[in-house]
Amino acid sequence: MAASARQLLLDELDQPLRLTHFTVVDLETTGGSAAADGITEIGAVRVRGGEVVGEFQTLVRPGVPISPIVTVLTGITEAMVRAAPPIGAVLPAFLEFARGSVLVAHNAPFDVGFLRSACAGAELAWPRFAVVDTALLARRVFTRDEVPNCKLATLAAHVGARTTPTHRALADARATVDVLHALLGRLGTLGVQSLPELRDYSTRVSPAQRRKRHLADGLPESPGVYIFRDRQGTPLYVGTSRSLRRRVRQYFVSSETRSRMGEMVGLAETVDPIVCAHALEAQVRELRLIAAHKPRYNRRSKYPERSVWLKLTDEPFPRLSIVHSRTDAHARYLGPLRSPRQAGAVRDAIHDAVPLRQCSDRLSLRRAVRAACALAGIGRCHAPCEGGITPDRYGALVELVAAAWTGDVRPLVAPLEGRIAELAAQERFEQAAVVRDRVASVVRACARMQRLHALCDIDELVAARPAGAGPDGRPGQPARDRADPGGWELSVIRRGRLAAAATAPRGTAPGPVIEAMLATADVVAPAHEVLAEEVECILRWLEEPGTRLVSASQPWQLPAAGAGGLVRWLANAGPAGARPAGDGRAAVAAPGERRRMPRISA
Repeated sequence: MAASARQLLLDELDQPLRLTHFTVVDLETTGGSAAADGITEIGAVRVRGGEVVGEFQTLVRPGVPISPIVTVLTGITEAMVRAAPPIGAVLPAFLEFARGSVLVAHNAPFDVGFLRSACAGAELAWPRFAVVDTALLARRVFTRDEVPNCKLATLAAHVGARTTPTHRALADARATVDVLHALLGRLGTLGVQSLPELRDYSTRVSPAQRRKRHLADGLPESPGVYIFRDRQGTPLYVGTSRSLRRRVRQYFVSSETRSRMGEMVGLAETVDPIVCAHALEAQVRELRLIAAHKPRYNRRSKYPERSVWLKLTDEPFPRLSIVHSRTDAHARYLGPLRSPRQAGAVRDAIHDAVPLRQCSDRLSLRRAVRAACALAGIGRCHAPCEGGITPDRYGALVELVAAAWTGDVRPLVAPLEGRIAELAAQERFEQAAVVRDRVASVVRACARMQRLHALCDIDELVAARPAGAGPDGRPGQPARDRADPGGWELSVIRRGRLAAAATAPRGTAPGPVIEAMLATADVVAPAHEVLAEEVECILRWLEEPGTRLVSASQPWQLPAAGAGGLVRWLANAGPAGARPAGDGRAAVAAPGERRRMPRISA
């Protein structure tokens, strides 16, 4: 008898989730860069139909040092991975374990990025895994009333996971399994039954976003700043783009995966465009608007007033103090620094190199105030409190620190380098790494301050750059494909602040445009408050290849023996040390280098 035909169920048309194999993976690494850092541990759990099929766990020899911070976070030390296999020997076993399954990770781009990079380094083909990100799914499924954030520890506690995340790979993978099952249970009630439906749900556009597509209508295809506002006109979000219309339209399609942006678009009623002459003006205006309005959905650059400074106090025996403003005209300051944590690291490094007092007592030049503390007994302080050092000798130490901030940093770094060599000779490598990181903190802070002040000390600087130029200074794409068909981007910078911006189109002499800019540029007072992020933004634009110096009221130069001269040393000090300016750039001026650019002809 012939078998009767049967109507397939809807969830059988595609791969049903109950039959799908998921491999939930978690990595521990030495840092956040897949190109520069290494994997120290892989943990994975394979599940199907809610049941665990198998587990995979191994330590990995990363091939790069493990920083003390990572050791404290994960508990993985150099000794633990010394005998572990390298990643090239581990990957084939892991790929075989995960074969034929869907790869799942919490913040999947991080873990998958490291695995793909490791496969490329080992010359292994990366299988075309389907990938599910539980962090992204959680942002779609859970509301802020349910969970304050979508960190793994928060979600594991919320769903009652049987394993607590501990920053060890297998434990975190087990916790992610419970989070995944909780998410699938919630999505099942919404009709998500198959793998295609699951992947579509994680990137779908909400109805609120789709209804607001008209907000992009009429926006120009020009560089500038856009401001999303709510019904009361309050700024919700400020952004910048080389094409306002194109960028705003992206908020209403599936390529926008940030959950908070979907929430923001649901509240937005208008989008105000501010057309700018070129990308630098747009970036600067964005920073100023964010600092002024502190929009609810912007996360960075909202509180420039929270910058901190390291202060050499103005008293008989000065000390180092972390402050939030420069109110003492007679004191000397290092900064602005990005956070109290960075300021504390710089202060600790200076104390390692120079025995300045660390107490906060008010000391007298005429008499001893009290008995010395324990720091004097171990040689970390010259005990000015009991007359252990003369004011002149102590003042020389203070001047050494002040000179390092504004000029020659080598006398401050030399004792710390000697300490690193001594610890390394004793095979106390973790302590040596701590001192190395402190040296890098000092050099980065001094280099950043010297770069900022070098530009802020110039009363007026005019510069030009080919419109539409790429990173190498040449046009990034054919003129017919660019919004700007050529010409020059022009900027007037006064004391580190963008005072005017304009564009001289192709075929237009830039001279008259520059004269008009100078006549209408903002007046910047000598005592104006410097917005460090704006100065760094301007510096990046000025230092790109192709930028030309038109005129400058003073020479643009850095100290001959300044912190910028330690770029090569920092590059060998680890991933963090490769960014002495603190803004993601890998180089500053070489010792004694004056900024020279070819002049632009009118």
